[in-house]
Amino acid sequence: MNKLALARIAVLLVLVALLEIGCRSGLINNFDLIPPSQMVVALFELLRSGSLNGAIVRTVGAVAIAVVLAIVVGLLIAIALHALPRLRRAIDPVLATYYSVPIFVFYPLFIVIFGLNDRPKVLIGFLLAVVTLIASTLNGFDRIPPVFRKTAKVMRLSRIEVVRDVILPCAAPHIFNGIKLAIAHAFVGVLAAEFILSTAGLGYRISYAFHDFNSREMYAVLLLILIIVTIVNSFLLGWERRLRLRRGLV
Repeated sequence: MNKLALARIAVLLVLVALLEIGCRSGLINNFDLIPPSQMVVALFELLRSGSLNGAIVRTVGAVAIAVVLAIVVGLLIAIALHALPRLRRAIDPVLATYYSVPIFVFYPLFIVIFGLNDRPKVLIGFLLAVVTLIASTLNGFDRIPPVFRKTAKVMRLSRIEVVRDVILPCAAPHIFNGIKLAIAHAFVGVLAAEFILSTAGLGYRISYAFHDFNSREMYAVLLLILIIVTIVNSFLLGWERRLRLRRGLV
């Protein structure tokens, strides 16, 4: 573990300690925010009872499906747009303004079309994740040195070989960054959809606890989400670092 990681952990521990002191001393109303230690205890009790198992599977499963779809569809669309400059010039304004569109307004429509199941929230997560992957991938394609393409022509590589052996490896750091952002957007989309209108999932449990004034369960589930996201992000950062070390970029 390097010094930067230790410094981050130290800062996090200090912030948690200050929050604990503030809650315990009465500076922060416990009706608004419970101490972090109580969040940990409440989360441990929920996990031990197994009452969150179904919600965890539903939410993480929906996020995983949304991310996989975003990666596959996003890469295919990015490759097609890169190969067709005219189509890309026509689509670029849409990509630039995409996130100004409130995607969640379509959630009731998706429920009418697909029913009150996991499909609408998966679709919301997918729609929020796919565009950021397309944009990051196109950015990576644009940064490929022209000499690489000339070398591919000299070696008489086919289009598939150029994409597989030249374009995708060169754009890998940008694609990887797009995947990280896609995962974050998918989590936001799925959890928000569960919070708005759903019958299961971690977002639904947060909403139910909030309306039931059950602060212990609400903050326990929030803590669980933070832990899951932190673990996933740490894994991706470690994987990215290993890839960069292999390519001599670090």
